Amino acid sequence: MLKGTTSARLVGLFFIGWALLHFPLLMLWDKPITLLGIPLLPAGIFLLWSSLIAVLAWLMEKHEH
Repeated sequence: MLKGTTSARLVGLFFIGWALLHFPLLMLWDKPITLLGIPLLPAGIFLLWSSLIAVLAWLMEKHEH
């Protein structure tokens, strides 16, 4: 079972992810700019999503040992 601090960090990560991927903040990325040929909005969503997964993996592995 997860300890209290790990659970709190996971809940915090959920709310950070929800806030970053929420519609009003996503519109900040909706600009006619490309990043290596990819429009900024899909690139930004992918970077945010992959960052959240990396932090989640780090949190789960860190407290496993």
